[in-house]
Amino acid sequence: MTENPVYPPPNEPEGTDERTADVLLFPLKKTPAPDVPEAPAGGVVKPGEWEAELPDTDDPEAEGLSDGAPVDPPREVYPPSVAEWMEARDKTRLPVLPDWVKLPDQRTAVRKWAVRHYSAVIGYHAVRLPCIYTPKILWYSPRGAWRWSTAIGRWVFDAEGKGLRLASVANEDAAEYLKLSRQRNDRVRLRGIVAAIASLVGLAATLTLYVMAPSWLLLLAVATLTTTLGAVGAPADRPLIDLAKVTFRKRRLSSDIVIRAHEVAGLTSKDQSIAFPRPIGRDGDGWRVVVDLPYGKSFKDALNAHTKVASGMDIAATQLFLDKDETSERRVSYWIADRDPLAVPSGKSPLLGATRVDFWKPFPWGVDERGNPVMATMLWLSLLVGAVPRQGKTFSARTIALAAALDPYVRLYVFDGKASPDWRKFALVAHRIGFGIVPKNGIDPVGHLLTSLRELKADVEDRYHRLSELPLHICPEGKLTPEISRDKKLNMPLTLFVVDEVQEYLQHPEHGKEILSLLVYLARVAPAVGVSVMTSTQKPDDKACPSELRDQHQARFALRVGAYQVSDTILGAGSYSEGLDASKLLKSHKGVGLLKGMSDDSGIVRTYLADGRDAERVLTRAAALREAEGTLSGDAAGEAPAPEVSATVLDDVAQVLGKGEAKVWSETIVDRLADLRPDIYGAWAELEAKPKAEALTAALKPYGVATEQIGRRIDGKTVNKRGIKREDLAAAITQRNEKRDAG
Repeated sequence: MTENPVYPPPNEPEGTDERTADVLLFPLKKTPAPDVPEAPAGGVVKPGEWEAELPDTDDPEAEGLSDGAPVDPPREVYPPSVAEWMEARDKTRLPVLPDWVKLPDQRTAVRKWAVRHYSAVIGYHAVRLPCIYTPKILWYSPRGAWRWSTAIGRWVFDAEGKGLRLASVANEDAAEYLKLSRQRNDRVRLRGIVAAIASLVGLAATLTLYVMAPSWLLLLAVATLTTTLGAVGAPADRPLIDLAKVTFRKRRLSSDIVIRAHEVAGLTSKDQSIAFPRPIGRDGDGWRVVVDLPYGKSFKDALNAHTKVASGMDIAATQLFLDKDETSERRVSYWIADRDPLAVPSGKSPLLGATRVDFWKPFPWGVDERGNPVMATMLWLSLLVGAVPRQGKTFSARTIALAAALDPYVRLYVFDGKASPDWRKFALVAHRIGFGIVPKNGIDPVGHLLTSLRELKADVEDRYHRLSELPLHICPEGKLTPEISRDKKLNMPLTLFVVDEVQEYLQHPEHGKEILSLLVYLARVAPAVGVSVMTSTQKPDDKACPSELRDQHQARFALRVGAYQVSDTILGAGSYSEGLDASKLLKSHKGVGLLKGMSDDSGIVRTYLADGRDAERVLTRAAALREAEGTLSGDAAGEAPAPEVSATVLDDVAQVLGKGEAKVWSETIVDRLADLRPDIYGAWAELEAKPKAEALTAALKPYGVATEQIGRRIDGKTVNKRGIKREDLAAAITQRNEKRDAG
């Protein structure tokens, strides 16, 4: 097993984990890395690898303390030191050299770009030289010779003074006419001598070149002269040489243009205009402008006047990005792109070159409008993705699922409501997978989804219970850790539950309400124990995707939508008033969306592209990785769920309970179930005592039957084991029957 880096590092200095957009169409700040434990080098954590590093908190000497020794207060209670204060202020300093000069990877990127660019330019002109440029030169050179000789003749005979002489004649000013005539004669005489000498020298040089020069030099001279004459004779609207690249319209910004833009946008007053705390200058493929608005004006005013400011600068609104300054409410930083950066593809996903991914750490999801990497994380949150069709919604969500697939310790559930080819290859790695809503080949995808949701809900409830019982040195603060999630014995891996076109399942006439209830539960409760939910939809309205589900998603990603109301529905109420409006995105902005909730700030993400072939490559590699790690499970490993257990377990347990037994241990019930139905429960009986009880607990929890400690006297000693009460089982059966009768 190799321990290569997770993915090719982004273009950033050593010591940084991630970058997000600095300047956006809407405000964005640096996205901090999530507060998760650091894994060992190489991004691979083996079960038990960190156990020695975590002291047993129940033992004071494990912390290096002795009885009565003073305990220092936590570090965070102290105010920041002078060094920390200065470090925070250092962030405002501008770099002396740009990153592409300092960083080796960026220098390499610039060098590769220069080679690609200039080789393309040279090749473009080399192909057109014999078949296009040469005929043009030969065609235009006679006209160029005529223009040249005409220009020389006009200069020699002082044609530029003819108008003045004719004017003196018209005014009958004899003295002025005589003066101008003498001046013309002197000029013609001098210029005639110069022209004659130049002609003789040129003729002599031509004869010498013809007689003495080698043939290649003579041909070079003829080609140079002909090319010059062709360039002079070419029409102004049809240049001799074509452009090898499209020249984008660039407007040189000045303070006058910026002031005019703020005036027409109503951001100035009669008494006050804007101020420039730093000079206007180039910043990448655009301009950086920082202004101080008049007192009383704020960043929100500038954000509301975004379109008017862009019009005042004579640019498109998609070229203007605003960033708020933390030091002053009235200071605004603008970045004016030379062209619409959101229409430029972000390129292929770095996951194509990744050996594996550590899903506990941020992974590359896309870039911002400046081209800086944007890192994503699915830890402790659920994500809602919404957009109109054919704007890259599925591809954006699939990139996150591909990152999860490349971590062999992440369990994947994938369900696609529209049964498209986009998610088919996830069958190689998904623990549970389903397509569409119509039964096919004996498989009911809706029933499979329902079974998976119940299975996962029971798992989540069981995780909360088991995490609270683990020792503190293994599970500090009762939270999931990387080593716990990778311990196969504990069986609590990070889990990603993906539902694309979720509205198809929510509108199912029979199971839609239960699916909604289970998804709401998982989106609200499951992320805290390492189970993340990602749903996507093209109909985020209350009927197709109710607000009770949308509101449980901590993170939202909205690609292009039809109206600002739809954008507000996806991103959350009040997002439009914050300047977040996905309806402003254009049709050409495929794969571009507004991200909110994954960090403290919002921003634009141009998601990386991984098409069908790329996804198949990644998933094939992920399947091999999971086979090597022994983590391939569920549908991918041919281990189908047993829905009949969930359907009959209540009745079976009731059948094996003895008459008059009010409380029974779970182990005893499992043994009796194995005798009753060995084909279904036989595998449970072969487990050890604790896993045997946990299997029954997981099967009963979806029905509200909880287990508790039951004590019994055996050989004079009290033995406590987990079990169930008859009254809880009876209540669950009654409730189930009432639901059936009501349905």
